[in-house]
Amino acid sequence: MATIGRLAGALVAETGGRYFLVGNTKEPCDWRAAGFAAPAQIDAVARPYVALVNEGPVRVPGTRVRVEIEGEDVARLLAERLLIERNGSVSERLWRLVVDRGGEPSAEGAVVDARWLGEMPAPVWGIVRDTVLRCL
Repeated sequence: MATIGRLAGALVAETGGRYFLVGNTKEPCDWRAAGFAAPAQIDAVARPYVALVNEGPVRVPGTRVRVEIEGEDVARLLAERLLIERNGSVSERLWRLVVDRGGEPSAEGAVVDARWLGEMPAPVWGIVRDTVLRCL
């Protein structure tokens, strides 16, 4: 089972002791304080996820989600499902869809069961994604 959280606007997925950064960061990040070596380059349009090197206790604040998918496949799934293709950023609307429960945001530090995100067929997710991202 993989656990996903937010770090500097991007996603960090932990799976089997490995960490992946998914998406572009949206703000400066103190990588050392978060427990990682700074990635050499982040360009999520060219490469939507990169492996992170763990250098200490990992600190990823906020709500986290869990999915059943493991390994690099979880990073690929998150990129396909939650990134905006044109800029490589995590969609706040899609992230809220995953972490909000019944319209109420999850408590700080909560872990949300999001197995459905990996189990939902890609064509169905495409409809959900298009609906959520459509400009109102």
